[in-house]
Amino acid sequence: MRNTFIKTLTKIAEQRPDVWLVCGDLGYSVLEEFATRFPERYINAGVAEQNMAGMAAGLAMAGKTVFLYSIGNFPTFRCLEQIRNDVCAHRASVKVVAVGAGYAYGPQGYTHHALEDVAVMGALPHMEVFVPCDPIETEAATHAISESGAPAYLRLSRSGEPKLHTAALSDARAPVMLRKGGDVTILACGPVVQDCLAAADLLAAEGVVVQVATLPCVKPLDEAFVQAAADASRLLVTVEEHVLWGGLHASVAGCLAVHERRPRILGIGVSDEIRASAAAGDRAALLKRAGLDAASIAARIRSAAGAAKAR
Repeated sequence: MRNTFIKTLTKIAEQRPDVWLVCGDLGYSVLEEFATRFPERYINAGVAEQNMAGMAAGLAMAGKTVFLYSIGNFPTFRCLEQIRNDVCAHRASVKVVAVGAGYAYGPQGYTHHALEDVAVMGALPHMEVFVPCDPIETEAATHAISESGAPAYLRLSRSGEPKLHTAALSDARAPVMLRKGGDVTILACGPVVQDCLAAADLLAAEGVVVQVATLPCVKPLDEAFVQAAADASRLLVTVEEHVLWGGLHASVAGCLAVHERRPRILGIGVSDEIRASAAAGDRAALLKRAGLDAASIAARIRSAAGAAKAR
């Protein structure tokens, strides 16, 4: 995803002299293409994220479109006050790009696990939040936020994510039903969508047919899509590599709270107990520990689908 992001941003910068990139002393072997092509529009702000955010806000208020790039929690939590006051309060065209969503930097431990960032960024005024599942959604989201003229948060995984879409997307904010059929529906965001598709395969072998949708834009949420999915389902499942409070599950549940027909809703995410344990390890091991691997997702749905059918 990060390679797709920088290639897409470089192409945009070829046509847009207002596009700048600011990083927090990282991105080596990733950002060089942009830095080499546009050195006058690339700034390494050093390990000083609060300065980085303030600098980006100033550039944006001078007419620039500024992308901030750092790992997981660093361009979000370390400079949250500056993003809130300097960027969002002024609707400045600053795009916060965090690489290392969820457990992508698992071996580095809890300081590098981005598990609350969607909730925090989504709470800020005027901030759009994108959580792409693959390189194709990443490309579409990069184009969308570059053109929006408003604050945005782009949450990327690290590298090596497979393409789950078969064609380019015309609308980065629109959910896509990757697998259709059945009255159990998974709504998911981020690379864990791949695990949801694998879980659907496991359940299909048992005769449980599951739809899988990817929602690359968590804020603003496509409420019409969510409501239509609810109407067509006896069980609605949200899956995210994030805590349930303030993320996709909270947005979906809030959307359906006033909906006339509400199916049973199952939220699958990182629990407080797992998050507080602060374990380190590779992403696959941490996903399994959190119950976000394909087998665990299938088991939760199997149990909940039986309960929903019995109602």
